Amino acid sequence: MGSLRAQLVILILGALAIAQAVSLWLFADERSLAVRAALGFEAAGRAVNVVRLLEEAPPDLSASIVRAANSPLVRFDLAPAPSVTAPDHHHAEYIETRVRALLGDGFSRDIRVNLRETAVPLHPIPNLSPQMARMHQEMMRGRMQAVEMTLSIALSGGQWLNVATRFERPPLQWPLSSFLTFGLTAALILVVAFWFVMTRLTGPLRDLSHAAEDLGRGDAGEPLPVAGPAEVRDLTRAFNRMQERLTRFVADRTRILAAVSHDLRSPLTAMRFDAELVEDEETRESLIASIDEMQAMAEATLTFAEGLAGHEPSEVVDVSDWLGAMAGDKATPFKLTGGPAMTVRIRPLALRRALRNLVENASRYGGSATVGWHRAGDDLVIEITDHGPGIPDEELEEVFAPFHRLEASRSLETGGHGLGLAIARAIVRGHGGDIRLENRAEGGLKASIFIPLSEDAPNNDQTKHKET
Repeated sequence: MGSLRAQLVILILGALAIAQAVSLWLFADERSLAVRAALGFEAAGRAVNVVRLLEEAPPDLSASIVRAANSPLVRFDLAPAPSVTAPDHHHAEYIETRVRALLGDGFSRDIRVNLRETAVPLHPIPNLSPQMARMHQEMMRGRMQAVEMTLSIALSGGQWLNVATRFERPPLQWPLSSFLTFGLTAALILVVAFWFVMTRLTGPLRDLSHAAEDLGRGDAGEPLPVAGPAEVRDLTRAFNRMQERLTRFVADRTRILAAVSHDLRSPLTAMRFDAELVEDEETRESLIASIDEMQAMAEATLTFAEGLAGHEPSEVVDVSDWLGAMAGDKATPFKLTGGPAMTVRIRPLALRRALRNLVENASRYGGSATVGWHRAGDDLVIEITDHGPGIPDEELEEVFAPFHRLEASRSLETGGHGLGLAIARAIVRGHGGDIRLENRAEGGLKASIFIPLSEDAPNNDQTKHKET
């Protein structure tokens, strides 16, 4: 559930579910109020009709009128006192207003209304037979809340017409199977729709992520196709422009460095020819030595530039097999220790050159080199260790600077040109990784090459132990 697509789908579905639940609750509440109002108005209308009959008919017919008006739903009674002693002036106000409107503007006598909810009624409706009550309860699925309304209307002769009725707040008539079917169908349609929409959003973002990873490894590819929403299209265009500018910038700087190093060959050759004509032998040898050193530095710089400008295609290799082939090369011998079975996407020749530079340094200054590998998080770590004197802690980072040498004699025989580590780090950083140096507690130096593991290079945790 960590992907943007899944999180957005869950978020939207959750918001819709909450909105539907609130809407259903409001609908049920409004429906209940509508039912109560309808039933209350019905009882009030019948009460008004009975009042008119009682007011207009002879007094000796009053008992017959009341008896004829009674029904299982509404009970009428004539009494000298009202049954409503404490009117409900808040919840029942609309019933009183309805009764006065039906009786006309000339009716000014007292009207009292009281509404009361009962917790669990014994019968859903008063005066129903047990069989009808049972059928009603089954239809209402046993989840009823009765509302009792009592209405007292003052008559002209001093008596009161008391009206009593009870009606239920019926439950939402929605079977569980229908509710589940509706929910599953709606969820399926929403998931499909949102999955399609999110694919249009996350697809270009995923391509952009892969392209950025490839660019960090030095594998700048073709411009990405512009697709998706407007914001994603703008982001893709910005990335394409950045990739083009970075590629052009690196290529231009590398080309200039290579051109300068190459063009230095001609004047250096001419200077050497002129130096050969110097008659003083000591001066001639000194000039020739300086020119040779300059020539070697120019060649090393050209080699460094070529390493930066390399366009070798990357490929997936088995780490054990790749290092094993290097260990068998007698030109740069080293001892290979075990490591887990892993595959990694690299530019084999370029990384071989970087590793060879580190192995040569370990052999030259530490007597021998030992190479092993392991996995650290999302990185392949190749470690080159030796048993030499190490490097002062303050110089561990400075040694990567071009033409920086720890050996103070400046002799090419003992100190090289000072470009080996610079070339190695440039190549490794071109893979999106880095090189770190540290002095070992037991003595010697450890160089660690970190190479990010690509998604298309599967790795497992089986371990091979292979020594040469």
